[in-house]
Amino acid sequence: MESPIETCASAPFNHAKADVILRSADGVEFRVFTLFLSLASPFFETLFGLPQAPDGASDQEMKDGLAVIAMSEDSKTLDLFLRFCYPSTLAEDPSLESLTEVLAVLAAARKYSLDLIERRVCQALANPKVLETEPLRCFAIARNARLKHETIIAARHNLRQPLIPALFAEINLISASDLLALLTYHKKCIIAVKALMKNLQWMTAHYGSINGCGWLFNRPNNYNQYCCGQGTDTRFFPWSTAPLAWWTTYMQEIYELLQDSPSGETVRTAADKTIQKVRSAGCTACSGRVKDAMTEFSNLLALKVEESVAPIELEMDF
Repeated sequence: MESPIETCASAPFNHAKADVILRSADGVEFRVFTLFLSLASPFFETLFGLPQAPDGASDQEMKDGLAVIAMSEDSKTLDLFLRFCYPSTLAEDPSLESLTEVLAVLAAARKYSLDLIERRVCQALANPKVLETEPLRCFAIARNARLKHETIIAARHNLRQPLIPALFAEINLISASDLLALLTYHKKCIIAVKALMKNLQWMTAHYGSINGCGWLFNRPNNYNQYCCGQGTDTRFFPWSTAPLAWWTTYMQEIYELLQDSPSGETVRTAADKTIQKVRSAGCTACSGRVKDAMTEFSNLLALKVEESVAPIELEMDF
């Protein structure tokens, strides 16, 4: 089997005055300064502080007069974590926007005792772009690292997902107790939101009276004709009056959705779909006002959902 082709890393890891070479698992050579790595990591400080054997008495590989140290990390991971080690004047902290990168650099940070860098890497777990798409993976990584703030944030974002999660790669990072704590938290939030949906007092208090949300009720036009029909589900009769049928349908749908994903984002997403449905139906009266009306209403309901789940605690020992 042929050995990998050795290549030189890009700046700032190609400096002519570097005093050691780190060679990645895929054969890329990083010419770095031992001072920077020693200041960043006790591991490297010890490694570079070891007494050197006399010339010719060591099997240490040399190149261009520099010691070559083989690393088990690939070039991408090595590049990322070395940038954290270097001063910002030479290399800015890299942006970690995928959990694969976070895991790889976090593993390297722990391996080489880069405590400060480990904490900075873990801040990527609070990146909204990552949290919104993969909250459960963020939860597992944060919990494994015993990061309280990041674990709680990930658990809250996971409320946007179904109660029972699909299998995910990082599940081996957490214990059964951790997963049970997350599911229990999720279930308690569902119960809190369910109570909110069973009593529309928050809605009637906000609008004050039927006149405060006239868009919600079926009113006859000049020809004594009504639009869109009336709802029949009495669970969703504000002021004991039948609202428009499409709004009742929205409330029925959101009631079910919140029993699996108790999040304000669930409310807003469902509202966007309702707006599109109403506009597609072609009702002149409703299509012109549904966007403003439902945006306001869904923001109100989303706020109440978030207020309902806010007191619920994730019961974990950190």
